[in-house]
Amino acid sequence: MGYAEIYRESIENKEQFWADQAANINWHVPPAEVLSYDESGHSNWFADGRLNMSNLCLDAHVEAGNGLRPAIIYESPATGKSQVITYKQLLDSVSKFAAGMRNLGVGEGSTVIIYMPMIPQAVIAMLACARIGAIHSVVFGGFAPHELAMRIDDARPKLIISASYGIEFGKRIPYKELVDAALEEAKHKPDYQIYYRREEGFDNLGGRNELDFMALMKCGTVGCREVSSTHPLYILYTSGTTGTPKGIVRDTGGYATALKYSMEHFYDVRPGEVFFAASDIGWVVGHSYIVYGPLLHGCATVLFEGKPVRMPDAGTFWRIVQKHKVTHMFTAPTAIRAIKKEDPYGDYVKKYDTSSLRHLFLAGERCDTDTWQWISSLLNKPVTDHWWQTESGWPMLGVMASISGQELKPGSAGRPVCGYDIRVLDEDGAELPHGTEGNIAVKLPLPPGCLTTLWENEMRFRKGYFDRYPGYYLTGDSGYRDEEGYFYVMGRIDDIINVSGHRLSTGEMEEVVAKHAAVAECAVVGIADELRGQRPVALIVTKDGVQTDEAVLEEELIALVRGKIGPVAYFKNVIVVKRLPKTRSGKILRKTICKIADGVPYIVPSTIEDTGVLDELTDAFARRSMGIGFRAIDAA
Repeated sequence: MGYAEIYRESIENKEQFWADQAANINWHVPPAEVLSYDESGHSNWFADGRLNMSNLCLDAHVEAGNGLRPAIIYESPATGKSQVITYKQLLDSVSKFAAGMRNLGVGEGSTVIIYMPMIPQAVIAMLACARIGAIHSVVFGGFAPHELAMRIDDARPKLIISASYGIEFGKRIPYKELVDAALEEAKHKPDYQIYYRREEGFDNLGGRNELDFMALMKCGTVGCREVSSTHPLYILYTSGTTGTPKGIVRDTGGYATALKYSMEHFYDVRPGEVFFAASDIGWVVGHSYIVYGPLLHGCATVLFEGKPVRMPDAGTFWRIVQKHKVTHMFTAPTAIRAIKKEDPYGDYVKKYDTSSLRHLFLAGERCDTDTWQWISSLLNKPVTDHWWQTESGWPMLGVMASISGQELKPGSAGRPVCGYDIRVLDEDGAELPHGTEGNIAVKLPLPPGCLTTLWENEMRFRKGYFDRYPGYYLTGDSGYRDEEGYFYVMGRIDDIINVSGHRLSTGEMEEVVAKHAAVAECAVVGIADELRGQRPVALIVTKDGVQTDEAVLEEELIALVRGKIGPVAYFKNVIVVKRLPKTRSGKILRKTICKIADGVPYIVPSTIEDTGVLDELTDAFARRSMGIGFRAIDAA
């Protein structure tokens, strides 16, 4: 069957469609009920089934005789280390570490925060939590102590698992100091802190509740604990419009079913092949396609410790592809733009043997046509730009690689993936015609694998995703659909910006900037960035009578944001202005500011308080072009 027939079946006969997919994973107790609804009206998939994710990812493959097959391929340009870990070796380490955690009182329903660099021990910790029914929450290692503290207070973990250091642009970042600072700020105090010491004696674990990671590996082994399909596998925090992170909760059975389906049918991967997702386990791509998806499917997964925009050279990815015969690669357009900048003629691509690579997938931000065409022509392999979210957990739009005969359209995010009934709605909830931009929403019920709630915040869950359009999930993105059913995602409809594929809240940055003694008013907006897609810029109105050098103020605000949010924000530019453009009701015109910064023609809003402020803003951006190439504005 072609795409249209398969997709229609997934929408019109969804229960049978997903029952067939659920049969492809190993349940301890197979589900009799496919789709049900709880008291709140939320859908549950396979609610009466029982299983264990660690068993699916490890035990099942070893029992099938594939224990010597590579599971993790650890490549660290940051340290020069390379290691291959088999499924049997990984199972042994996970079962030992799980036993150590259980001896500390961690069990089904306990929460555990993992704050680690991209090293095998981070994956071991995740799978060990799943093995005993604990709920892990991985926090991206690039976040500052304040961000970690907020997540500690929300998740209230029994343990924090960390490591000696991460490596950021060649420098060692001491994680224990960051954890200590976060615990000083947090109201909740975990029972234990566990550290993997990357060098002997690097950390002084002198605290009463500070334990060595390897010491927990000496407590025997433990088997898998059966859990309900609806049991939370993890909490993954994502930026919220209020500045307070949202704890996305993922179930176990629905997620396992969706990931297995996506590996086979969307990415077209076969068991035993090598999947390389160049992301971080702190993000949803890392959860789904560095750890759980590839291991569920019996693949080798590349664990890459390094920053795509700061690799040793532009050939790092292609060297890994050649060395390990990578068949499928997944990265953000930012990484490809960084490679293009350093290697515009593709000399490194030509230098290495990339013949094993069957497909390159791009996601995390919109890929510009020039970048897509550049990498497509060099690799001479299919390059698929696709779209999904932390909330969905797996692809929502794209071109399904297992179904032949589909066109790849540059600039498009593709067509709906099986299971997702995606619409474009106007402000009143009416479906818009082809070619008209509106709010992207998904008709309920969502397919398996999507978020089931926000951690202990049902009200925010409903308000943020479902209240605006009853019967639909609001994605928070805008876009349009063409006559062939291809979608074009244009951007966010809230204050979330996308920096190198990382979703960050400008509202949270504004809260930090506003605390500076010299700042009377501020607005942080995302502007176009050639390499990163977007980056934040702060517009500042200083307090009356305050004399400050703009360069000094910029340095101080950069330090504030870096200290509270972390370098991941890529906050580097501050512009001092006399006033901010506002409506008559006092609302700051952020979209208009963005258009001015990006050199896009705009119409002066009829509700604006003072049109002269826009001319002042244009002049301010012209003075501080910040390397983005300011262009004159045509205003009407």
